[in-house]
Amino acid sequence: MDLLKTYETNGVSPAVYRFGERILAGLRERFEAIDQMAEFNQGKVIRAMRECRVDAACFAATTGYGYDDVGRARLEEVYAAVFGAEAALVRPQITCGTHALTVALSANLLPGDELLSPVGAPYDTLQEVIGIRPSPCSLAEYGVSYRQVDLLEDGSFDYPAIRAAIGPKTKLITIQRSKGYATRPSFSVAQIGELIAFCKSVKPELLVMVDNCYGEFVEALEPSQLGADMSVGSLIKNPGGGLAPIGGYIVGRKVCVERCAYRLSAPGLGQEVGANLGILPSFYQGLFLAPTVVAGALKGAIFAANCYEQLGFRVIPGGAEERHDIIQAVELGSEAGMRAFCKGIQAAAPVDSYVEPIPWAMPGYDSEVIMAAGAFVQGSSIELSADGPIRPPYAVYFQGGLTWYHAKLGILRSLQELVSGGLIPGEAL
Repeated sequence: MDLLKTYETNGVSPAVYRFGERILAGLRERFEAIDQMAEFNQGKVIRAMRECRVDAACFAATTGYGYDDVGRARLEEVYAAVFGAEAALVRPQITCGTHALTVALSANLLPGDELLSPVGAPYDTLQEVIGIRPSPCSLAEYGVSYRQVDLLEDGSFDYPAIRAAIGPKTKLITIQRSKGYATRPSFSVAQIGELIAFCKSVKPELLVMVDNCYGEFVEALEPSQLGADMSVGSLIKNPGGGLAPIGGYIVGRKVCVERCAYRLSAPGLGQEVGANLGILPSFYQGLFLAPTVVAGALKGAIFAANCYEQLGFRVIPGGAEERHDIIQAVELGSEAGMRAFCKGIQAAAPVDSYVEPIPWAMPGYDSEVIMAAGAFVQGSSIELSADGPIRPPYAVYFQGGLTWYHAKLGILRSLQELVSGGLIPGEAL
């Protein structure tokens, strides 16, 4: 077996391969810790499936109204158990993470209410949902106001400003766990729990929603176990395990989740309708695989951070920092650097490897965005992918990898493209 030859046939030079092996030599202990976390979370998922009595009947397809869908109801019980919540809404009718967040917000905010973000500006696509950037059917159009408190320079919460911002109209707090297209730190579950406790000490009746995208199964606890009234995410990210072809979830307090179900379907119908159309096996099996898939993606993120940090690039989080999500930001300093990085990720893909990514205008973004993703499921960012808006500091956001070995290859190919393009001197390796 000649691993070096295998990487050469996939476009990685011996010099780049050997550089990667030197980086890996210092990461064995961290990788062992990631495997232990995956083992813990795997046990949590299996226990939930056992206790909820998942059986073959749960995989049956339903059509039309989807009345009496046993598999759909049982899956939501499993999600509630895994995430430590009272209730869950897990549906293929939720098209993406932004849709799930929109359902959660619009179901639990009424005209005259105020939405507060104590962690700075939300992710680009949510800005039109809120109405920060005007859009038809935004929350702003329905009379919901918005306020935000920016993070301090060190990325921590500005507690005095948050206290001052919580007013009589403040109804719901939104906390984005991951960094999105920003170069701030992602938040740990413990940090989120502290922020929730603080906000509710100021105003106990506040609702708190956590955008949990990219963070599921990275840690032992989830935000719903530390006071979040709703935790929201996409099934084509972490919890779908790379198998879910569509879908989203909302877990949390029963009263909040019920309102989300009414918003997703219709008042009076709620969770009673919504056919599964035969895709429940991928939801169940994807959740079963999710802890180990997330572990592979985490290893890839840590490997990328250490490779690029060694070469002098700013990486967020740093190579030695504790991880709270699967996203790795690398500031490349130029559009050319972003193009080369994404070209390497695309070239390592099992699907559309021959395509060269180029920046383009995407719905929901105010800058051109470049995206590399040769995925089996379109837009699945638990699969190996990289993207970023073409604007300073020209940061690319790398995530995913259904296996650690695929993530490793993608990172080495990105390095190869930067070396071949003269953006990294060969002698730096």
